[in-house]
Amino acid sequence: MGNHRFLASVLSVSILGLSLAACSAEDRPAPEEAAAKLAEGLSGLDVSGSSFQDSTAEEINALLADSVSGMAPLKPAVSVTSVEEVSDDEATATLSYVWDVSAGDEDYSYETTVELQRDEEDLWQVRFDPSSVHPSLAPGDYLLREVTPVPRGEIHGADGQVLVTERPVWRVGIDKTRLESAELESSAAALAGFLELDPAAYTAQVLASGPEAFVEAITLRQDSVSPPAVFQAEVAAIPGAAAISASLPLAPTRTFARALLGSVGEATAELIEKSGGTLSPGDKTGLSGLQQQYNSQLLGVDGVAVRTVSAANVSSAPLFESDGVASDPLQTTLDVRLQTLAESVLADEPSASALVAIQPSTGNLLAVANGPGSEGAQTALLGQYAPGSTFKIATSLAMLRSGATPATTVSCPEELTVDGRRFNNASTYPAQFLGEIPLRQAFAQSCNTAFINARGTVAQPDLTAAAQALGVGVDAAIGTPAYFGSVPAAADGTLHAASMIGQGEILVSPLALAVAGASVAKGERVSPVLVEAADPAAGGETAGSSGSASASGSASVSGSASASGSAPGSAAAPSLTTAEAATLREMMRAVVTDGGVQLLQGVPGEPILAKTGTAEFGSDTPPRTHAWVVAIQGDLAVAVFIEEGELGSTSGGPVMKAFLDGLAG
Repeated sequence: MGNHRFLASVLSVSILGLSLAACSAEDRPAPEEAAAKLAEGLSGLDVSGSSFQDSTAEEINALLADSVSGMAPLKPAVSVTSVEEVSDDEATATLSYVWDVSAGDEDYSYETTVELQRDEEDLWQVRFDPSSVHPSLAPGDYLLREVTPVPRGEIHGADGQVLVTERPVWRVGIDKTRLESAELESSAAALAGFLELDPAAYTAQVLASGPEAFVEAITLRQDSVSPPAVFQAEVAAIPGAAAISASLPLAPTRTFARALLGSVGEATAELIEKSGGTLSPGDKTGLSGLQQQYNSQLLGVDGVAVRTVSAANVSSAPLFESDGVASDPLQTTLDVRLQTLAESVLADEPSASALVAIQPSTGNLLAVANGPGSEGAQTALLGQYAPGSTFKIATSLAMLRSGATPATTVSCPEELTVDGRRFNNASTYPAQFLGEIPLRQAFAQSCNTAFINARGTVAQPDLTAAAQALGVGVDAAIGTPAYFGSVPAAADGTLHAASMIGQGEILVSPLALAVAGASVAKGERVSPVLVEAADPAAGGETAGSSGSASASGSASVSGSASASGSAPGSAAAPSLTTAEAATLREMMRAVVTDGGVQLLQGVPGEPILAKTGTAEFGSDTPPRTHAWVVAIQGDLAVAVFIEEGELGSTSGGPVMKAFLDGLAG
């Protein structure tokens, strides 16, 4: 028995020795670990992973939330600068706070200290109070970030014309603080009816909003409604309704270059998520078009100040100040008069339509207009459509390069069959110009069969090269996404025959045809410009289409090119010469004097040169048709497009005449 007791004693001493060794100073948690855990929690504004003296983590989280409530939605980046052990059981941690308070380069940074105390279980506990968040915070105080917005940059047009600037608007809605719950539905429905909105939808919006919300129904231009006093009185007659005067960056009219310029409004949830913290709920930002594309340039950098605010609502002197940086205006080449006129001549067209005007000598785009039938789509710059007979400008250039002249005799039968597919001329084609006729007349009268008959001397690559010489299929950095067309370098049989008259797989945008017209006018390929000194970092370079199908249902193709503005293979394509351009201008003049748009002869000013086009699409019988007209007058080239037209001459011609007449005054 005695030996057993001795052995038990030895074992007890050994186990005790092991236990003491396990709890040696080297194995106990280090204060650095606790400080790092605290810093991690502070960075996320959730310190649930730390232990605190005389408080729970939930209580400290509440204190933390109150202390930084005026900094929302920002969070600090907190790191440990140093940890000093005062004794075996006490330490002081120095924490570094960095707040990204401004869109500028300057951050707000400072240091705080916290005391750490080891408890009976060898765990480090934090002594935390408001000064742990900021040295100047007393109990009940909080940090406040104040923002002084800088005015949003304007968008300018040609010759310094102001296109977009702050203009007065009415924010019309229901102020729920002025109504009893039982009155909400009737007032919301009454206001929606007055504004011609959906009463059910707006009523639901009002009911779903907070009890103190101002629920905006619509924002209206002040110049679009009754005189201010009258309109406000009409709105105020509805219980709880109000029209609040405000301002927004707006163009001269509601429709002015809307698809291009875009709009400004409250940041959407999607934009906030994509912004990486630069946007918060309620922030005004570009929502579409150039306003969104160049948002950072137009936004500038707001001024920022950080203060403490006491429980008595007394603000301190600024702890941090950053001056704002004024926004820069965005300079475009649009001309207010031409853009307004272009939109007016398209106003009654029910289908998608566009008018693009370009100055050949500079490449400046003066008008980029879309009709109401485009329903907000950017038809002018991004539409992809078969060009029909307007493409005969490129086909004629290829024929000239193969040795033809305007006087060369070509064969223009009534119809022509290629590999079993029948091609014919328009039903209105004048019979006196069938048979053997000069190329000049084939171009002026737009004889399809004559150009298809030339397919033996003009190979498909020749068409591609001729189109590129005119700028079709050659991308250019205009400062916003644009489609410049596609002319396949390989096409056989009926596809090659169709290519000769701008059908098959050939696609262009109204912009592309305006560039072609401008190139003929200038005598060399024109590279267009829309946004001057565009910043590529803002997405200013051209985005060639990746192949979304056009509204016409045409097969999609890639028309993208390198960012330098050269289409694949275009460097080897022969440039347009002065002599070639002069011959093309002669042929285009014949379209006005002898051909399909003789109505343009009466337009005042310099002689007009033109080419019409009608392009079939779809599977209907008879097929539906696009209508095109390209015109040149002096230092102006214009392309008109109508998606659901008849002939280019009958649908597009009057629109072109109205535009050119309007310019003449």
